[in-house]
Amino acid sequence: MPLERAFEAIDVLYRHGVRYLVLSGGEPLLHPDLLAIIRRARQLDMNVMLVTNGGLLSEKRIKELAEADLTGMVISVDAADVASHEENRGLPGVCAKIREANDLAARYKISSTASGTMSRLVEYEQMSAFLTSLGFQWVTFSYPCRQLGSSNLAQTGNSLMDFSDDELIVEFDKVKKLKKQMRVLNPTRSLEEMQRFLRNEPQRYPCLGGFRYFYVDWDSNLWRCQYWHEPICKVADFDASKTVRDGCTLCMIDCYRDSSLLHHIGISLHDSWQELKRGRPVNAVRKLATRANRDSLLSVLEDFFWIMKV
Repeated sequence: MPLERAFEAIDVLYRHGVRYLVLSGGEPLLHPDLLAIIRRARQLDMNVMLVTNGGLLSEKRIKELAEADLTGMVISVDAADVASHEENRGLPGVCAKIREANDLAARYKISSTASGTMSRLVEYEQMSAFLTSLGFQWVTFSYPCRQLGSSNLAQTGNSLMDFSDDELIVEFDKVKKLKKQMRVLNPTRSLEEMQRFLRNEPQRYPCLGGFRYFYVDWDSNLWRCQYWHEPICKVADFDASKTVRDGCTLCMIDCYRDSSLLHHIGISLHDSWQELKRGRPVNAVRKLATRANRDSLLSVLEDFFWIMKV
């Protein structure tokens, strides 16, 4: 995305209440204007996270990111050992760079989180020790995306991701078990929701994609999420009338489904307040007295220390 359009997107989103920006790719460290984009968002007091494979991280680059006031990094880790991860990424020596980057990030007070994609390459039993050796305290897992309708290309038909629904249900159990060894950010109740999704059972936590979360692509299109088949509009044309809140549960993209569960209690508080303003106290209580709100609050408490750090 050209710098002028990136600034426009940041400004528009900020005016409509967005305070959390994730820069992803491809590899965003290749973007020639990355530091300027981070600075623009941070000047507006938006939290900015950078998703990277770590291959271009160096002491000089970490220092530049710190000076631009980057909030945090999410670094991809595909496997539970150096050889498997580096062979899969095609980046010899990247694990040493990640380890050094995490040491530097701690010095510059940039949070760092490991991101693993659930695949046949992951050995969950060894993941905790390996990630700890790389300097990570937290890990979040991306759920396999085999098909996306948007312009986003983060999908694959690769055999490493080709799970049957029954196999994937077992993989979610492995992620839940890993929580006993280290801090896994995917809320337990969201992992259970994805298992219900795979069993075609009713969903409890509607997605807020298009209402509180959005995807903006390199051509300035604003989408409700990466899964959807058409954009909402150009980001310059976005306003509150174009938000979408229809209780969608059609996909299992973690950055939307997990976040929507965490955000559920806040949205319910807003809805309850709106009912009170309309003179409907009974409806206000009903908006709050739900199992989903309890689960949302428990999920926030589960991720509380990471949320406060970021």
